Amino acid sequence: MTGGTAAASPAGGGGTGPSPTTIAGYDAQKPNWRSCDNGFQCARLLVPFDYRRPAWRRFSLPVIRLPASDPARRIGSLVINPGGPGGSGIIYAREARKVVSAAVRARFDVVGFDPRGVGGSVPAVHCLTGPQLDKYFATSDNPASKAQLAAVVAQSKLFVRGCERHSGALLPYVSTRDAARDMDVLRAALGDAKLTYLGKSYGTYLGAWYAQLFPSHVRALVLDGAVNPDESGFNLNSVQAQGFEVALRSFTADCVRRPGCPLGNGTVSAGIGRLQKLLHQAASRPLASQIAGQPANDAMLLNGVASALYSKSYWQYLRAGLAGAFAGNGTLMVELADALFERGPNGRYSNLMDVNTAVNCIDRPWPRSLQAFSSAAAVAAKAAPQFGASNMWSSLPCAYWPVHAAAPVPLRATGAPPILVVGTTRDPATPFRWAQVLARDLKPGVLLGWNGDGHTAYLSGSTCVDSAVDRYVISLATPRNGMVCQ
Repeated sequence: MTGGTAAASPAGGGGTGPSPTTIAGYDAQKPNWRSCDNGFQCARLLVPFDYRRPAWRRFSLPVIRLPASDPARRIGSLVINPGGPGGSGIIYAREARKVVSAAVRARFDVVGFDPRGVGGSVPAVHCLTGPQLDKYFATSDNPASKAQLAAVVAQSKLFVRGCERHSGALLPYVSTRDAARDMDVLRAALGDAKLTYLGKSYGTYLGAWYAQLFPSHVRALVLDGAVNPDESGFNLNSVQAQGFEVALRSFTADCVRRPGCPLGNGTVSAGIGRLQKLLHQAASRPLASQIAGQPANDAMLLNGVASALYSKSYWQYLRAGLAGAFAGNGTLMVELADALFERGPNGRYSNLMDVNTAVNCIDRPWPRSLQAFSSAAAVAAKAAPQFGASNMWSSLPCAYWPVHAAAPVPLRATGAPPILVVGTTRDPATPFRWAQVLARDLKPGVLLGWNGDGHTAYLSGSTCVDSAVDRYVISLATPRNGMVCQ
């Protein structure tokens, strides 16, 4: 799968002059920063497609920074990543004033970048059109008949064919390991001897890979909402589905105590039973939806529920969406699902889900048989009745993926300084047990827990977590290993 050379964008790579052809040349890039509104500066960075062939094709990655507000006391750069895989670090960094504390922003330039293949990366991964994705996400990931299973298989194969057609030449080169190597090129280009990093969700996996590859280049890594790098794909899906079940019970417990809760005012189990009935009915009779091309069926309703569980601040919208759904109108639930998949009001999607699949399918091995997925879905559904089967079937494209995954590597980060791993006890997407495992597996891992709801902990409402993270980033002081903020 080769192609022509990937041109850098007109903004250039590290600056002017010829493109680098050696690793040392990439590391020596000097970003050509220019003002790009609201106090930010933008540049581009060149990285090689294949680190074994640095003179071959290259990606041009967008980079953005918010300079430290107290330049006289500046320590260096804080590179941030929102997760995904497929989340845009550019969009995330533009929210720097909300996602990084004022104390840290005073001492660090906050830097975001779109990883290879993501967002403004040139080239970027693209698989399906907006209308094709609409159909893909609305296909029930909980097939109860042969016809429904055939639809899931057909959609999964269509997705893979789209990725091959539009991005086949990129697919072997978008692994997290490669993205971590890019982050070291970025560190060098920023002029930092060592990396200071805040990674959320999948960004913790990116950070763990960085520490594995470059332990002596680590200054401080905050891995918030940890992914367990050592889990198989099926185990990841199953444990994550159980995390969503825990979060759903937490939401339902809060809801049934409120007057007018759409799930009733009885027990948590009764409330979830009402939701199950709604999903079951919508499977055969979709609700009304005011969003063209998107039915409010069981798949979209469940995606809407999952989306709202990421943050406690969305619970109010989930209550409103469910109230509408019980009255026959699923529009708000579809809008919540669209937020999860980064679908704009114009029906166009970011490439979040294209990259998400492309990276997940090559980061760890997946079985190639439909029977293996079917069995795994049945087992997961027992442990997580709402989310187990759908979480498992959502990875079916990996069974047909054209690029084989690399063999797993245990990530231990031997030789790195202390790494802060943060976990939330009722996190839906990255369950707390993953943070416990990652902190234990990383030789320099230090665990900080938060007894709370929602996905990730830093700047999510705990002054205890926030002050511990800030102290570590600024002063390299770690909290007591295993401390849980209440």
